[in-house]
Amino acid sequence: MVRWMRLFVAALFFCLSTAVSVRAENWPQWRGARLDGISGEKGLPTKWSKTENVLWRLPLPGQAGATPVVWGERIFLTSVDGSDLVLLCVGTDGKQLWRAVVGSGNRVIRGDEGNSASPSPSTDGKHVWTFMGTGDLACYTVEGQEVWKFNVQDRYGRFNIMHGFSSTPLLDKGRLYLPIIHGDMRTSDQEARVVCLDAATGGEVWKVERISDARSECKHSYASPILYRDGQREYLLTHGADYLVAHDLADGHELWRCGDLNPKGTYIPSLRFVASPVAVPGFIVAPSAKNRGVLCLKPDGQGDITDKPELSHWRWESNTPDVPSPLVVDGLVYLCRENGNLIVADAQTGKEVYTQPTTRDRHRASPLYADGNVYLTARNGKITVVKAGRTFEVVSLNDMQESTSASPIVSNGRIYIRTFDALYAIGKRGVE
Repeated sequence: MVRWMRLFVAALFFCLSTAVSVRAENWPQWRGARLDGISGEKGLPTKWSKTENVLWRLPLPGQAGATPVVWGERIFLTSVDGSDLVLLCVGTDGKQLWRAVVGSGNRVIRGDEGNSASPSPSTDGKHVWTFMGTGDLACYTVEGQEVWKFNVQDRYGRFNIMHGFSSTPLLDKGRLYLPIIHGDMRTSDQEARVVCLDAATGGEVWKVERISDARSECKHSYASPILYRDGQREYLLTHGADYLVAHDLADGHELWRCGDLNPKGTYIPSLRFVASPVAVPGFIVAPSAKNRGVLCLKPDGQGDITDKPELSHWRWESNTPDVPSPLVVDGLVYLCRENGNLIVADAQTGKEVYTQPTTRDRHRASPLYADGNVYLTARNGKITVVKAGRTFEVVSLNDMQESTSASPIVSNGRIYIRTFDALYAIGKRGVE
């Protein structure tokens, strides 16, 4: 009897500790800990409004499309405040803990398409790193003390990009990776490079030139870097200037590249990449832009794999998402088009499972997967929750009644939604 009681207590402790670990997931950078837009948390709300299931709402000093990040009881996000570019630290109780002015000289893009606070911050729970479209890159302790700061343009040259620099640096194992993919549209000068920095000091670890034959606006990229990691291989992926390129993490040298995302025979000189790729073990899904192609690659390429179909799972000639990044869950690829169409395809074969419309409005945020559902966010503040799987089923439609372009995130049993006006904590009342 005593033995069975001990087993019962041990099993109960295991279940409770597992539940806590699932609920207490951090969201340390854009698209989460694995850069895939997937949360492992359960029991999340699927229905809310500006008042229903809103735990708190914190007004923000200005608009921005940067995704918040969360570690423990601290939330970090960037914003504009007049001409200032600021990093905010907010407690999970909805109260601002501190703010730091990172730079100044905000630039507004197309009225509501973006500004200089578009890149998202990242954190490891001890420090937080933030980058602005002005080139200001800084590291702070989570208590708000500045550790280091410099301007990327001063070190690596002036940005020359039509709609403002908006790529988010990638944080991994004490390093920051930043692709500087831009160039003067009037010349053929190669200005693109990828840099790796020591996150603790801001010092350069390595710098490599990123070669491309792209021309005109295609020399500009707004995509953020990601990692491919499967236990056997790992490398950095940069996306833009007509190519997806894999880089060695140790010194940045090129491992492989894949082109033809902007086919030379039907070249569009304004096909600049905005959506970032997504990588999960066995699959790398890379979008292009303007309803051109999508490709799904195998991870074991070498050299130029553009014309090596054996290294691709599949390639589409159209139906790319223009801004939202892809999502891959349970063998399915989810592509959210800018018009709200949700396309689901088999990850292995590329065979379309379905295409269905959701909210008919601009979609700029990337989809989020959590607890069996996919969350799709429209610019008008309407968030469609769709059941994941091979059958299209709308679970709910939630209206924030405020414009938004930031991707929603999940941490510690809550959904955090950043609109142009405020930061919201969405959760089931009575559940903390």
